[in-house]
Amino acid sequence: MGLVKVKGMSCQHCVASTKKALEEIPGVTDVKVDLAKGEATYQGDVGSELLEKAIVGIGFEVEKG
Repeated sequence: MGLVKVKGMSCQHCVASTKKALEEIPGVTDVKVDLAKGEATYQGDVGSELLEKAIVGIGFEVEKG
């Protein structure tokens, strides 16, 4: 299971947008977004650059480290 920290989410619409953006990446499945923790988990073996591009593309930031 992969994990990505997302900065900037503030509501359930943000959660839905993040989930949809990650699910559109080929090979990513079982996406779960936790608003309180500011993170998304997923199944799949994809590069972090694809995840970051999808998240930045909808207006959020990826927290690194």
